[in-house]
Amino acid sequence: MAEEKSARAKDFIDSTIHVDVKEYYGNVLKNTSDLKTNACVPPTKPVPAFIRQALKKVHPEVTGRYYGCGLVVPECLEGCRILDLGSGSGRDCYMLSQLVGEKGHVTGIDMTEDQLAVARTYVEHHMKEFGYKKPNVSFVQGYIEALTEVGLEKSSFDIIISNCVVNLSPDKKRVLAEAYSVLKDGGELYFSDVYCSGRLTEEIKNHKVLWGECIGGALWWKDLLQLAEEVGFSPPRLVTASIITVDNEDLQSILGEFKFVSATYRLFKVPKGNNKPRQVIYNGNITGAEDSFQFDSQYTFKVDEVVDVDGEVATILTHSRFKEDFTFQPSAGPSEPCGVKPKASSVDPFELLPQLAKQGPGSATGGCCSTKSATCCK
Repeated sequence: MAEEKSARAKDFIDSTIHVDVKEYYGNVLKNTSDLKTNACVPPTKPVPAFIRQALKKVHPEVTGRYYGCGLVVPECLEGCRILDLGSGSGRDCYMLSQLVGEKGHVTGIDMTEDQLAVARTYVEHHMKEFGYKKPNVSFVQGYIEALTEVGLEKSSFDIIISNCVVNLSPDKKRVLAEAYSVLKDGGELYFSDVYCSGRLTEEIKNHKVLWGECIGGALWWKDLLQLAEEVGFSPPRLVTASIITVDNEDLQSILGEFKFVSATYRLFKVPKGNNKPRQVIYNGNITGAEDSFQFDSQYTFKVDEVVDVDGEVATILTHSRFKEDFTFQPSAGPSEPCGVKPKASSVDPFELLPQLAKQGPGSATGGCCSTKSATCCK
């Protein structure tokens, strides 16, 4: 199969940034305690029991070499084909392989040989631990800017995840374009990454340690909106955000007044056009979200509750793997007694932070499909 290839992209040349990142993650960092900021340390938030159980089954060495900035677990995963951009030591891949089941598959791609060596060492160990007859995980050496060049087929994945990796790329538009290309129609890019309050200075961008710490390459959040539109994705939906602190005084002096957050967005490959608002009713069939399903920072769907959504969200729900988990009907409109005016889209992660502080801790993770609903991915 294409995703089992280990060949590297032949036409893609290492930039200076790629070389520095390989050195930082391959040789400088030996475990999470070597990090100088909390950008690549997962926030302390409640994690659903079934995900905690999946994480416990991941080998300690794999977990010890994990440098993600959040727990990236979208909902409704059973039977899905997932691609993990910048999979590193494979922690997320091995966790997700349990959630997609034997009929699903998880592919990890990374450019760092040392990280891939750790991931590949434990394939057989994990398959035995999970009770699988054959591997449903594979790892590819390559660049997230050149997915098709290493044999990953176009329109072949249901979901793409990425955990604190896109910021490490010097060509983020190309990353998004490649992700769009290998996603199936209706597919989703669900990723956690670091964003800043403005466009960074050249001094910050050229600082090797800050880049390696996921700070120097942080994208201004407004630029994500533009890049997503240019590539063809639906407008980004902000799921959650958390503040990033830099305790190192020398590094903080270079950063000045810039602020940083770790934020999770979801982008979909769905049709565009004049989308009509709809009323939706969540059926409660997603494991881990039986009572309510948090789609993003604005929409949380409670089971059997009628909710008016705007045309953008309606299109996503009707053309994605979530289709079987909702009942759809024409919108009653905000003037009708049962109508609820659709919420205005907000994607500024810095605006979300005070709101989250008031709400208290919540889960930014989702679950996989239960047997009560139709198969998520076919």
